[in-house]
Amino acid sequence: MPLAKDIWRPLIVEAPIEAVLRKGSIEGFPHRWLPEEDFLCFLADPFGIERDGMRYVFVEHYDYRSRHGTIECLAYGSDGALIRRALVLAEPWHLSYPFVFEHGAETYMLPEAHRSGGLTLYRATDFPWRWEEAGAIELDHVAIDATPIFHDGLWWLFYSAADRGPASKTGALFAAWAERIDGPWTPHAENPIRLGADGSRPGGTPVMLDGGLVLPVQDCRLTYGGAVRPLAIHRLSPSLFEAEAGEPIGAPAGFAPFDAGFHTLSAMGSATLVDVKRKLLSPRSLAVLAMRELSRR
Repeated sequence: MPLAKDIWRPLIVEAPIEAVLRKGSIEGFPHRWLPEEDFLCFLADPFGIERDGMRYVFVEHYDYRSRHGTIECLAYGSDGALIRRALVLAEPWHLSYPFVFEHGAETYMLPEAHRSGGLTLYRATDFPWRWEEAGAIELDHVAIDATPIFHDGLWWLFYSAADRGPASKTGALFAAWAERIDGPWTPHAENPIRLGADGSRPGGTPVMLDGGLVLPVQDCRLTYGGAVRPLAIHRLSPSLFEAEAGEPIGAPAGFAPFDAGFHTLSAMGSATLVDVKRKLLSPRSLAVLAMRELSRR
């Protein structure tokens, strides 16, 4: 594993995602950082919902010492103050990318969980603090960063694959469609629908922009999660797919040291959620992780 560790930190950008996509940058928009975590820990993959004057931000919490991710929620009041923070979802396997969305009277979460060997949809029983399993989603591959949207009368799911070798984790985009969120799901006839580390792994909320569907995808050419690119989808049907990736959106230079990557761009009503990273390499981090490896043997 690399000696230098990625340390991510999310922030709330005070602009809707459409404004960020049109500008092609978060630079110049007011923003608020989420808390910085303890040594060798980080928050990442922010997704959120605005409701009743509150902002609920869901994130992956990760600790390099356990190599295990869980899902937390941070609740912010109308004045921007953090009111409550709590663990809301943990499993025996690693969780990340807590994609939350509303459908009808329900609120769902579809977290990344490829180490479980599958993909599980969760439903809120007491939003945002309690969740229950709503069913398994069966696909042609073990999905990474599965990203749903209801579009033109069908549910669509975009994802990368964990079971086709390392290159597919960041260099191949797959899709499936269904008439209902709980399936059954049918793989796209052209899977994988896009190849290339320049923009295949999903990285945020699909949105309609100027009459077209845009999917944020990660640009991993230089580093994992180096930037996000808007993938403009021109044709989408069960048998056809055409898309074009726009220019990369990266961390502003003024964010240093958190300017080494940018891999989530998600909508939260009037705001946008993103995360940026720095690299950690120090004698202390090397010593702590070396001790962890020794303790496992």
